[in-house]
Amino acid sequence: MNKQLTSVFAGILLFIAAITFFSSVYIVDETKQVFVTQFGKIVRPADKDQAAINGPDKDEAGLYFRLPFIQEVHPFEKRYLEWDGVPNQVTTKDKLFIFIDTYARWRIVDAKLFFEKVRNEDGAQQRLDDILDGESRIVVAANDLVEVIRSRQREAVVDETEVLDDESQLKPFQQGRSALAKQVLDNAGPNLKEEFGIELLDFRFKRINYSQEVRLKIFERMITERARIAMKFRSEGLGEAAKIQGAQQRELKRIASEAYLKQQQIKGKADAKAVDIYAEAFNQSPESREFYEFLKTMETYKNTLSTNVTLILSTDSDFLKYIKQSAPEKE
Repeated sequence: MNKQLTSVFAGILLFIAAITFFSSVYIVDETKQVFVTQFGKIVRPADKDQAAINGPDKDEAGLYFRLPFIQEVHPFEKRYLEWDGVPNQVTTKDKLFIFIDTYARWRIVDAKLFFEKVRNEDGAQQRLDDILDGESRIVVAANDLVEVIRSRQREAVVDETEVLDDESQLKPFQQGRSALAKQVLDNAGPNLKEEFGIELLDFRFKRINYSQEVRLKIFERMITERARIAMKFRSEGLGEAAKIQGAQQRELKRIASEAYLKQQQIKGKADAKAVDIYAEAFNQSPESREFYEFLKTMETYKNTLSTNVTLILSTDSDFLKYIKQSAPEKE
């Protein structure tokens, strides 16, 4: 019975010893910086001015020991950390509403101060939200929109036939988006390092967009501009069409006039030739001349006389010469 109790007691002691041993051991990764606290006070390193410690008098990664259940290990990242801001609506100096989306890179350079002020990375993210969002608002509000959205000087590339109005021209700027981001970095960086042990490595404007109301106005202006350009091209096209049609009509009239002139010349030559042929054919003897005169008179009768035509002529008219000859003589 005593042996059984002794075995159970020994097993319990061994279990407690194992738990105590594993609770006293901690491993420091090469990407971490660590210090140990006891009842909320830093006990490692002994020098309280030292920023972080991975073990007694050591800075490298490895296996270390602490007092179990009393001392607590606080690891912090050595690597660069990311801060991603929440998109906010900001008013520029020229009273335009825009949405800005920002991000930054930071790291912990004073773990003791960092632990005392913000405790952990979540607390640091909240402080960065307050400080960087505020600084970015201040910088954007102190500059015109062109300073926020432009990063380099350039000229608008347009078609040769397109003329931009004053609103469509690219306005020059003094500083640009990169300089404004550097202002935020310079303004917020020293404060973060002195108060929270955070080094701000980089700050950038990730995305800038107009507010919904401003976007609608811009779209309307773009539509108006496109409509104006389309109307300009349409007007130029109608003008060119009128010129082409006018030239076409002039060319048609010229061709028709030249054709009519040529037709009349050919017809005149043909008529003259026909007259010569007739003259040569019917001018061979008095009988032929009289026969020609008879034929032409008959053609004239055919073309002028009908049942609906009434002629009043004198009795000695040459027009009635053959009619009188064909009329029967009165007894």
